[in-house]
Amino acid sequence: MAQFPLFYKLGFRFVLDIYHVEYMLFLISLLAVFTLKDWRKVFVLLSFFILGYLLTLYLGSYKVLNYNAELMEFLLPLTIFITAFSNLFKKRDSFHYYINMRKNYALALVFGGIHGFSYTTYFASITKGDFKVWEHFTSFFLGVTTGQFVIAFCFLFLSFIFLSIFGVNRRDWVMVISSGIAGVALTFMFESRYW
Repeated sequence: MAQFPLFYKLGFRFVLDIYHVEYMLFLISLLAVFTLKDWRKVFVLLSFFILGYLLTLYLGSYKVLNYNAELMEFLLPLTIFITAFSNLFKKRDSFHYYINMRKNYALALVFGGIHGFSYTTYFASITKGDFKVWEHFTSFFLGVTTGQFVIAFCFLFLSFIFLSIFGVNRRDWVMVISSGIAGVALTFMFESRYW
């Protein structure tokens, strides 16, 4: 039980670490089309993403599923690029009511699975393959989950400030955020060792 807080902090800091900015970028690109009023949809969307990475983190950690770490390193920024790039083609009225949520839930689940495999590499390195489900796995997972909800809340609150207080056009906000993230994701893809 003594290691529970330690692994919780490791999971939390891993998501917020600037050296692992891919997770922040993915979450922001996933949430770019939402506002604070959409918090229920955001909660469900993040739950699907969390379910996806929980499954692969667990199965990868127990070596039930094998994966190519270099391929995952390439697929991680690819998920960011696809998510951000698709935001650029949303219809104008879909910014006011995001209709096609089932597709987004499915993508969040699949992309969560890809992100979970990359978490597995880090998790295996800090546990050295010998871990306890409650003290190590569960606490790390809860730390990661908390970090993701913190990022989501901060981004949605920032969106509220720009959209409601400063009066920035919602479409312009989504375009600037998404195109910037798509550009960064492309850079990460080309720098991947998978090539």
